Amino acid sequence: MSRTSIACTCAFLLGLLVSVQGVMAATVKDIQAQGAAMMKDAEDMVAHGGMGDTKAIVHHCGEVTRHAEAIVKTLPPTDPHGKEALPHLLEAIKQCKRVTELGDKVDPGASLNPAVKARAAAREAVKHLAALRESGA
Repeated sequence: MSRTSIACTCAFLLGLLVSVQGVMAATVKDIQAQGAAMMKDAEDMVAHGGMGDTKAIVHHCGEVTRHAEAIVKTLPPTDPHGKEALPHLLEAIKQCKRVTELGDKVDPGASLNPAVKARAAAREAVKHLAALRESGA
């Protein structure tokens, strides 16, 4: 193999590595954005519960579920922080599905308990996602 072909191969592999790192960075940015949106909806969900607006609780819980599911799909499978965030994301999804099953015709107090649990799970997940960001995964 000539030096020119080795240099071309190295340049190609370096370009490939840089593009993979760019994709990972975009994924981490997507995870950050989804985590922030999930927390906003989780806080709004509980705030509406305090105001007795069951329809809003169900709506925001659906949004929390949507964000959490998107994060689960984009988590790097080998990152330890992602592995730590996963059970919390799944718990938020589980609790929000309970809210959805209760529906918007029940007393807001009945929906508030699983909504608060979903918010707590989302908070824990976001803590681990912040560590994911800091580790440069």
